Amino acid sequence: MFLFYPQTPPQSRCSQSCAPGFRKLPREGQPVCCYDCIPCPAGHISNQTADMDNCIRCPEDQWPNEKGDVCIPKMISFLSHDEPLGIILMLISIFFFLITAIIFVIFINYRDTPIVRSNNRNLSYILLVSLMLCFLCSLIFIGRPEKVTCALRQTAFGITFSISLSSVLAKTITVVMAFQTTKPGSKLRKWMGSRVSYSIVLSFSLLQVLFCLIWLGTAPPFPLLNMQAEDGTIRIECNEGSIIAFYCVLGYLGFLTGISFFVAFLARNLPDSFNEAKYITFSMLVFCSVWVSFIPTYLSTRGKYMVAVEIFAILASSAGILGCVFIPKCYIILLRPDRNNRKYITKK
Repeated sequence: MFLFYPQTPPQSRCSQSCAPGFRKLPREGQPVCCYDCIPCPAGHISNQTADMDNCIRCPEDQWPNEKGDVCIPKMISFLSHDEPLGIILMLISIFFFLITAIIFVIFINYRDTPIVRSNNRNLSYILLVSLMLCFLCSLIFIGRPEKVTCALRQTAFGITFSISLSSVLAKTITVVMAFQTTKPGSKLRKWMGSRVSYSIVLSFSLLQVLFCLIWLGTAPPFPLLNMQAEDGTIRIECNEGSIIAFYCVLGYLGFLTGISFFVAFLARNLPDSFNEAKYITFSMLVFCSVWVSFIPTYLSTRGKYMVAVEIFAILASSAGILGCVFIPKCYIILLRPDRNNRKYITKK
């Protein structure tokens, strides 16, 4: 009588089966059943326990889970309106916009006083409106990048800042010309008036508009899905399109800043009790300091933090101009009305 026993295949005791997320690595000079289990490389999975020789690569928009056995969608990364960083930047932008609007209302209400009328009050109105637009344009940088917002981000920033800096330059030139015309026989008297100031603002601003139109017409910015920059994350960011055009816009702003600072620096010691050139000089120092420190910080950050750095630079430089140029006047208007007279302003 024969007894039949169920036969089981022999089990290798050399190596255990590799778990999901690992693959086999044969050991040199040893039997086939002897191998090591090594983790799958980044972006790959092994979803079987049958000792896979090779891992499976995940699709470009997916990433392995923690176990390394399933591909899951990558996280989407951009500076959102819902995250704390985006909310803080939005609140700061709206706060400075409201402060600028309040100052604008103050200047309208006190438009006939000497402190407001000095140095061309209409230029002050233009500068205040352009600063309000600067604060608002930072909001375009927050949120999911789209085709329209990518095209508007840098161009809106470049145009509004060029208007602001052109207004600052026009105010500075007005200070210099006003002092020079007081000298006997001055030939600058015929150039005094609002037309020169408006021409400066219009011409310098239109040149920046031309740069932006050429940029948008040739190689405009566009949204880009960056899947390779960070493991497990898809960065949605704006590609600048033409880097040359981007740096032309920034370079032109630097050019306007340099001219404004140079003219204001030369006029800083003019003998007036309230010499606005001194405040303009300091505002341009703040402006330059912000953007000089911005460049290395911007280049060393990535993703949404790069966008946040640019927003901070926009807000800080705009706030610098607002505080340095207008807060001293608001101080006199609201807290020292006894100084809001022509005698004090023109006192040597």
